Amino acid sequence: MKIAHSTRSRTAPIAAVLGAGALLGIVGPFASKSDNPALQAVGIVFSVGWSWACFAFLVGYSRRSRIEASLLASSALAVGVVVYYLFKFLSPNVPAGGHVISGAGDGLTTRALFWGVAAFAIGAPVGLLGSMARTPGIGGLGFRLLVPLIAFAEASLRLAVEVDDSQGQVVEMVWVSVLALSAVAIVLLMGQTVWSWRHGRGTRPPVPVRRRAVHNKFK
Repeated sequence: MKIAHSTRSRTAPIAAVLGAGALLGIVGPFASKSDNPALQAVGIVFSVGWSWACFAFLVGYSRRSRIEASLLASSALAVGVVVYYLFKFLSPNVPAGGHVISGAGDGLTTRALFWGVAAFAIGAPVGLLGSMARTPGIGGLGFRLLVPLIAFAEASLRLAVEVDDSQGQVVEMVWVSVLALSAVAIVLLMGQTVWSWRHGRGTRPPVPVRRRAVHNKFK
């Protein structure tokens, strides 16, 4: 009984992470098929690089073992990619003209294989960095800033090259929001770390000073 309970306690978190990876893979393309602007925004967010990097990072952050963090992050990310392209294969986009945008004949299998392998390879170091972000204080600050910096850089790039009148205001609103929120996250993370460091220094107990014995020269 104890062995079975121990096995379930170890496999349940792993299954939950892999399930979350599958959910990540289906949210983006599912929401993108809607005409609702809010769901379209969700589809954009969950179909770009920084959100997937954030997922792998959080998986690594949740694990104490760095080896487990790397393997689980890469596996969950690969599962997400497989589900993402499987959904696009089973439910292609068919606009008014009737042309299938994503389907079996659109190079989907090749892209699924490429990005699946890439996700497995990239997920390991990102998960490792997530585990290293558990390091308290200034030592872990650089790792904790990884995802906000990626989001800020990607949002800046996409605002410069992707947003135009044909794509509408939803895309621009999403990337402006991501840009602003990632900048706020960077400032808050840095401020919280500096405050904790200074507060820790102020409350640290003083180190006792050794006093040298003074010998009385007079008898």
